[in-house]
Amino acid sequence: MAGKAEGDRKEPVNEQAVANMYASLRSELNQIYSKITELEMEASEHSLVINAIQPLDPTRRCYRMIGGVLVERTIKEVLPAVQRNKEGIEEVISRLNEALERKKKEITDLEAKYNIRIRKADNEVKDDSSKKEGSSQGVLVGPAS
Repeated sequence: MAGKAEGDRKEPVNEQAVANMYASLRSELNQIYSKITELEMEASEHSLVINAIQPLDPTRRCYRMIGGVLVERTIKEVLPAVQRNKEGIEEVISRLNEALERKKKEITDLEAKYNIRIRKADNEVKDDSSKKEGSSQGVLVGPAS
């Protein structure tokens, strides 16, 4: 508490800047998580397509969406392209995972440097109210005789 009061007296604007920086890092972390999830879904869809068309006759016609245009091709033309796209997506996912780890490290360094702790106000309020309700139920015994 004394450390916080000293920080308030010395540089209150700097504290706000640190809070803003921390919030932006958390936001970037969430964006990376969501992009990884999106790309993993796309890679999964590519796998489904590959598994569906791989056992078929290579000369069979199939259709592929390229830039919003549906194009007729053969399986032997489409399959390598879909496999390359899947490999590219997996490479991007691995790069994003590396960026995610760097961002996590950056956040933990910032937390350690400025002694940042996350408060979980919603959970604490719920826990406190349930404890109060539980303890008040044990108090009421009945009318005094």
